[in-house]
Amino acid sequence: MSAFTPSTIAALVIAASFAAGLNVYATVLTLGLLAHAHWVVLPQGLEVLGDWEVIAVSGTLFAMEFVADKIPGLDMIWNALHTFIRVPVAGLLAYRASAHLSPEMQLLATVAGAAIAMVAHSSKTAVRAVVTPSPEPVSNIALSTSEDAVAIGLTWLVTQHPWTAATIAIALTLLALLMTGWIVKALRRSWSRMRGA
Repeated sequence: MSAFTPSTIAALVIAASFAAGLNVYATVLTLGLLAHAHWVVLPQGLEVLGDWEVIAVSGTLFAMEFVADKIPGLDMIWNALHTFIRVPVAGLLAYRASAHLSPEMQLLATVAGAAIAMVAHSSKTAVRAVVTPSPEPVSNIALSTSEDAVAIGLTWLVTQHPWTAATIAIALTLLALLMTGWIVKALRRSWSRMRGA
C-alpha cells in the first residue's frame, strides 16, 4: 500500500488538479476507490474520499457525465456549467491535501490546484467547441472517452508514481497553454462558418 509523503503531496496536487479539470467525478471516484481498497493512503485531509457515500455520489455523477459528455451540443452546456464545479473542487482537493502545511503554503497549493484545473478545463471546453459542430458523432465520443481515460489514468498513476504523473500533468498543462492560439483561431473559423451558414 502506497502512501503520500510531504514531498509527494505537491505531485498529488498537480496531477489530481489536471485530472479534475478534465473529469472531476472520475478523479474523486478513482481516489476514493483506491483509498477504500487500501491500495493508497491519502493525505489526512482527503481520507473522506474513501467513504462509501462519497464513492456512491461521485460514481453516479461520473456515470451521468460519461453519457452527457458524449452527446454533441449537450456536452457544451455540461462543460460550461462544470466551470463552476471542476475548478472549485480541484482547489478544495488541493486545500485538503495540503492541510499539514503552513497557511501561506496551503493557500498557494489551493490557488495552484485551481489554476491547473482551469487550464485543463478551458482547453477541454475549447477543443470540444471546435469538434462538436462536426456532423459525425464519432470524434466527439472518442475525444470524451480519451479525456475520461486520461483523468482516471493520471489519478491512478499519481498514487503509484507521483512525480511521473506530475511531470505528465505539467507537460499537458504547458501543451494546453501553447495550443491556446491555435484553438482560438479554430474557434473563430467555426463561428465564421456558422454565421455564414
